[in-house]
Amino acid sequence: MAVALILVDIQRGLDDPWYGVRNNPDAEANAARLLMHWRIARQPIVHIQHLSTNPESPLFPGKPGVPHKAEVAPIEGEPVMTKRVNSGFIGTDLEPWLRDNDADQVVICGLTTNHCVETTTRMSGNFGFDTYLAYDACAAHNLVGPDGTNYSAEQVHAMSVANIASEFATVMSTDEILTRFA
Repeated sequence: MAVALILVDIQRGLDDPWYGVRNNPDAEANAARLLMHWRIARQPIVHIQHLSTNPESPLFPGKPGVPHKAEVAPIEGEPVMTKRVNSGFIGTDLEPWLRDNDADQVVICGLTTNHCVETTTRMSGNFGFDTYLAYDACAAHNLVGPDGTNYSAEQVHAMSVANIASEFATVMSTDEILTRFA
């Protein structure tokens, strides 16, 4: 059986101030470390790319924010699955691709923790994959709640990771994942 790496929405546009203040400036570097390990190990890798339906979004098709960040850009042979919603499983071939590649375990990282990463991780667990989240290879933006409370990016990230860890995945650092899947 294989261990697949799923890189979720690590795209240029998520650096845009339109999204707010972000935590974890090391997320992309950690994701790049995972990607390099998976490439060397010749394990399955898939890149998820968000194409927003909101014309104001930096991730709207045709905008300069759509491409993957250079440090984790796909190379020839690595599939890219595009989506329009938060889950990497909805409207894509991710589930059958994982099964066709004999991936019973998946490692997930990407942007943003509380949106597409959390949703994809939850669904991965629900589909029965043995799922791992590299929490330090993810990042979130600050959010304002319905009552006007401003939640810091670190608070948003921490709560999202806590939600995932409670039921859907094993949450580990990049170093722990690299050791586990050495």
